[in-house]
Amino acid sequence: MNSVKGLLAASVISIQNSCFIYPACQNCLSRLILDSRRFNCLKCGCTGEAKDASYRYRLSLKIADTNDLFDITVFGSCLDPFFGVTAENLQRYIQDFNQLSGETNAEASTGALVQAVETCFIGKRFIFGL
Repeated sequence: MNSVKGLLAASVISIQNSCFIYPACQNCLSRLILDSRRFNCLKCGCTGEAKDASYRYRLSLKIADTNDLFDITVFGSCLDPFFGVTAENLQRYIQDFNQLSGETNAEASTGALVQAVETCFIGKRFIFGL
């Protein structure tokens, strides 16, 4: 991992993407390609059973300091305290919720999650390590 080269105090203006969790390769952290039974990493060639895929946070934000606007992406476990659980557990909760509620439209739970994330982040000021 890269070391922090500077700090930026900025406010979150918007959430750029509604996909906060992605299936991640345990070797190279790239997005995995999932089908119903298997996963495959196009970057390093890692494969396995879909049920064994790990998940990682990826939060894309538009932020502003007093002078400029920035598009940034925050990855990984540094987001655990904000979500209250690991990305792995949040993905499991979403799957369990959809299964227990009989929800066939994954966009319903995604919409609720997007609203919660927007409420928690938009308009708030954070210090970002760059």
